[in-house]
Amino acid sequence: MPHSRRPGRRKERPKGAGTVPPPRVGGTGAGWASGINAYAVVLLLGVFGATGLSDDVPEALQRPDVLIAAGVLFLCEAVADKIPYVDTVWDSVHTVVRPVAGAVVGALLAGHSGSLPDLAAGAIGGSTALASHAVKAGTRMAINTSPEPFSNVAMSIAEDLGVAGILTFAMFHPVAAAVIAAVLLLVGLLTLFFLVSRIRRFLRRRAQRREERRLAAHVGPPPG
Repeated sequence: MPHSRRPGRRKERPKGAGTVPPPRVGGTGAGWASGINAYAVVLLLGVFGATGLSDDVPEALQRPDVLIAAGVLFLCEAVADKIPYVDTVWDSVHTVVRPVAGAVVGALLAGHSGSLPDLAAGAIGGSTALASHAVKAGTRMAINTSPEPFSNVAMSIAEDLGVAGILTFAMFHPVAAAVIAAVLLLVGLLTLFFLVSRIRRFLRRRAQRREERRLAAHVGPPPG
């Protein structure tokens, strides 16, 4: 006779077993945004966490001292970023700051366990921030070849809006935000490739101005 199963209760699976946890705030999007404006990223994430808009923001970014420092530095960048040539100096100073901020934010958003995925998230955030910073700094060099200041202001406002938009979108759709950030980064790198000639022109002009100032300092003022 064929063996028949005894009727009985089915063994229930633990709640949540075999399910994929919902994605957290994307480190890729935060990394791209950190390369553009690291202080805005820290400030916005801290505000999102402190106001309860997101439960994925670590406590370290919600501390009042961190929010105040990020807010003050964001205001400084908002001014420096809109002044021709000053923005390039500011970008040069932040060549290390922005990638480090992207790596730290990426690792914090991933978790605090120190596991390999957390370290990978930090590496992705840092490398993405470095790439987007290179795009921003190179684009500003190209823009500074134009004598008018309006393009600097327009580009700075567009960058700030892009950072705010990507981070806000990542609160609800982290995967889609990461894809958008990756596309923006690719477009930026391609644009930077085509702007190389203008960047070289900017560097030549800056070197020429330095040489003129050096010669003027050696010659000295004309005799009275």
